[in-house]
Amino acid sequence: MATPFDENIESVESQTNAERVPWRLVRQLSLSIVLFSLVLIKPVVAQDGVVCEAEQLPDMISGFFQITTALGIIGLVVVWQADSLAEMFTVNPEQKKGLKQHKRTALKSAIILVVLGPLYTVAGSTMGLPLAECVDLVPW
Repeated sequence: MATPFDENIESVESQTNAERVPWRLVRQLSLSIVLFSLVLIKPVVAQDGVVCEAEQLPDMISGFFQITTALGIIGLVVVWQADSLAEMFTVNPEQKKGLKQHKRTALKSAIILVVLGPLYTVAGSTMGLPLAECVDLVPW
């Protein structure tokens, strides 16, 4: 004779088994993707200078990075000005603190965006990365 306690144990066990199946599936799927990508990526990695030998690809990558950096700096200016304007009309100290935090976050993001390109160019050419040798990621 089944008691309510036994029914609860069975439902918990069935939930536990149901939760284990997706994690096992996720692990198997991720392992399969990694192994499959290693098999597919090896021939692509064996090709040297594919990006540099393309006609307009290095210029397109440089242009994209310059546009992205410019938009990031413009976004910083817009966010900074909007937060400064909102700060003037805000009376609540908690809201002012939140606006100052938002300004700091925007400034950190813009600094990372501006520093990332030159850092990749210098570090990439030092490490011998092929993309860093033919693509100029310095935004100015």
